[in-house]
Amino acid sequence: MAKKITVQDLLDNTHLSIVSGADFLNRPVATEDISRPGLEMTGYFNYYAPERIQLMGITETSFAARMSHDELMMVAHKMMQPDTPALVVSTGRKLPQEFMDVANEVQIPVLATELTSSRILANMTYFLSGQLAERQSVHGVLVDIFGLGVLITGDSGVGKSETALELVQRGHRLIADDRVDVYAQDEERLVGEPPAILRNLMELRGVGIIDVLNLFGAGAVRSHATIAFNLHLAKWRDDQEVDRLGNGEEVTQIQGVDLPRYVLPVQTGRNLAVLIETAAKNFRAKKMGFDATETFNNNLNVLIEQNSEHQD
Repeated sequence: MAKKITVQDLLDNTHLSIVSGADFLNRPVATEDISRPGLEMTGYFNYYAPERIQLMGITETSFAARMSHDELMMVAHKMMQPDTPALVVSTGRKLPQEFMDVANEVQIPVLATELTSSRILANMTYFLSGQLAERQSVHGVLVDIFGLGVLITGDSGVGKSETALELVQRGHRLIADDRVDVYAQDEERLVGEPPAILRNLMELRGVGIIDVLNLFGAGAVRSHATIAFNLHLAKWRDDQEVDRLGNGEEVTQIQGVDLPRYVLPVQTGRNLAVLIETAAKNFRAKKMGFDATETFNNNLNVLIEQNSEHQD
């Protein structure tokens, strides 16, 4: 499910300051969409969405300066509804006094910024889209390895947390253990974060709950990360088909986004932390155009051609 966001959260995470309504910052924000009330300033409210944050910039405030007192009061009362979260004024502009009076009357906070409308719009949309996106809980561990978010999944007891602990000891950063809340940042990117109750914590069988932040320092944890790929730890079976060339990439889908998936067989004596580090390096190399499997296939084709020439 999505998080519950208030105007206070928006204030704490964007370049905004309070103009008025400091006592009303607990008002909920229900949508990431933000309105620029240009047509509304002319009195056209047929398709007005009062549940959105209302952003007023140079255009809106300049138009308001030409309106009469009665016109401003009419527009202000229609614009500021009980479910309107807040008014935001950009570019260092000021709202008409009529708007300020109605905002105080309806208990709607007014926020301001020196940023341009386009900049503050982008900042607010980025924050709200991430916070209000639907979450999907995934059983696994998320670790930042060389700047790549690696989602480690597998059967219970396969060693996910122990492997993550060794990765942390090797200088990588833990995002979430046991449960990862995943949401779609956009149509191509997935972001993972820990549930609030499990932030910075890890469960180790036989040891118990440990606080990674206190034991290993602030550099050992992260609050969230974009997920690059899923590495699934599978218990070794003698009849299991194992990908030996590295071209067996699968795809799993989370929140409607395709995520590359690799299966790593778990067997006694295999150093999983080193293997996962190598998988992360190899994934990045492929993204940069360096594919060892393709190089091997090219070398093999050259060798076959050379042998064919010798036989002729």
